Amino acid sequence: MSYPKTTLPELLEQTAAKSPGHTALIYFGAKISYAQLLNHVNRLAAGLQAIGVKKGDRVALMMPNCPQFVISYFGALRAGAIVTATSSMYTSREIAHQWNDAGATVVIADRRLYPTIKAALPQLKSVRHIVLTGLRQYYPHHLEELYQTLDAGSIQTKEPIRASHGVPIIHEFEDLLRISHTPEPSGLVQSDIACLQYTGGTTGTSKGAMLTHANLVINSWQANSWMTLSEDRPEVLVAALPLFHIFAMTCVMISAVSISATVIILPRFELHAALNIIRKYRPTFFHGVPTMYVGFNSAPNVEKYGFKSLRMCMSGGAAMPADVRQKFEALTGGKLVEGYGLTETSPVTHVNPPTGSPKIASIGLPITDTEARIVDLETGACEVPLGQIGEIIIRGPQVMQGYWNKPEETALVLRNGWLYTGDVAKKDEDGFFYIVDRKKDMIIAGGFNIYPREVEEVLFECPKVKEAAVIGVPDSYRGETVKAFVVLKDGVTATPEEIQAFCRERMASYKVPRQVVFRDSIPKSGVGKYLRRELRNL
Repeated sequence: MSYPKTTLPELLEQTAAKSPGHTALIYFGAKISYAQLLNHVNRLAAGLQAIGVKKGDRVALMMPNCPQFVISYFGALRAGAIVTATSSMYTSREIAHQWNDAGATVVIADRRLYPTIKAALPQLKSVRHIVLTGLRQYYPHHLEELYQTLDAGSIQTKEPIRASHGVPIIHEFEDLLRISHTPEPSGLVQSDIACLQYTGGTTGTSKGAMLTHANLVINSWQANSWMTLSEDRPEVLVAALPLFHIFAMTCVMISAVSISATVIILPRFELHAALNIIRKYRPTFFHGVPTMYVGFNSAPNVEKYGFKSLRMCMSGGAAMPADVRQKFEALTGGKLVEGYGLTETSPVTHVNPPTGSPKIASIGLPITDTEARIVDLETGACEVPLGQIGEIIIRGPQVMQGYWNKPEETALVLRNGWLYTGDVAKKDEDGFFYIVDRKKDMIIAGGFNIYPREVEEVLFECPKVKEAAVIGVPDSYRGETVKAFVVLKDGVTATPEEIQAFCRERMASYKVPRQVVFRDSIPKSGVGKYLRRELRNL
């Protein structure tokens, strides 16, 4: 393919120039055109530059799905910064780790999440400015009023507003929009890092995947081409997946900008709200995880919600059961295809073809300009014969540049131009790929990646816990759920509810063990490693 040689802010500028009046975002009935979106992006970029943001600085975003996320994402990039998107479900412990590792100097966050951020302040090393979105009079229903009042007055600033003595300055999002209409040139080029997207990676240690403007622009075009999304017809997408996750970030937000599509924003996936959105706006494309499609299939009177508008749907994050796909396709008359990708690949690498019959349990074919091989699990040096299992490795223009400040971790996964995924897979005679096992011990619950190690580290902090090991177990709704095996210290007692409450205070809710089993011991190997395979057989 021929890809646009643009940065992400330039991509938005081009779309706004072509389709200024076309609706870019819909949120609680408020519509934002591409011209308005670009205006707000430029205003925020100017505001960020006024508080000292310069090229290469890291700006963290922490908010649920909302127009401010889109504005902040492109605004930070337009100012020259690198974005690090943060889960709105993270605890103060988790955000402190990510923002310290990224060296974030500015945080843009939903004001309702400020108590979590405030609790993390003593641990934050580099944050100098916190920008809070959502003034009560504007959030979430009165965005149009904000648009009309922005030009009423501007805040003039000649010198950058800088924090002193290590205490962050608190700003209102709307105030930054009033500082100036036009940001200074940032000097961005396609090869610059756009995003530090954090992932557990193959070892379970949290790392920031360095994704460039080229990585993200190209992957959005690859996905659009493969799924036949085009600006030649009006596409309407739904942001039901969290935009801080790479799946929605690229395949919904960036992909929509590249084809002048409309995105209907849901703060989070809630079945009744999603059904009403589909009935009211008749979207043409839906991106989700299997649990969402299970919910649609089982909704009462679902046929009255107008699913026939959905021409194409994509599922990722976990294996799609064949019966769920078949039932959903019968409901919509459209296609539901399963894909595969990683944070390290921006994320899409494989998707089942949107035409013809998909192969059951397959992740599909490598998308345009993407190479994939199955290599020997031990050496990683040679391809294995068709049908045999091995590690899937990937090469393409969407592959990351490496892990932020982690050269040794980078060298483990990027070798001779190939990304070693750690996923065990096989390939059939028609070129279709199948994932046999996932990255070492990773749990995928409701589309979220959970690494046993990060849950175990919290469990070990509990004063009553002597040992703990975590595995994923099948769950009819979430795909998998977290199960913890706990050995208590001598002479103490505890209930599963106590252990869960301890975890809930220290990690996102989706990581908290849904099952807790107390044991006298945990099976280990000769070198002391937990034998998770044996735990799965208990």
